[in-house]
Amino acid sequence: MRAFMFGLVTAGAVGLFSVATAAPAAAHDYAWCLQGPGVGIPGDCSYRSYAQCQASASGRYAYCNVNPRAAYARIPRHWYRAPDYYGGRFE
Repeated sequence: MRAFMFGLVTAGAVGLFSVATAAPAAAHDYAWCLQGPGVGIPGDCSYRSYAQCQASASGRYAYCNVNPRAAYARIPRHWYRAPDYYGGRFE
């Protein structure tokens, strides 16, 4: 009975350790999205190149389009200089 309890506690500790050290998966939005009736909008945006997307769309009623989240992402303010209409500082 003592060996069974030791094995049970050891298995529980190993399971707890594996769950506690697991890192979450990183989600990526790449440049190309597979779109169509079964996928929706913006679709499956897991393709780095247009060729990868076209290969996945081949034989399906689907097409490839630019990822709107990547195409219309907000440009950081330090990339452009805002016009100084009032002679004041930039905000």
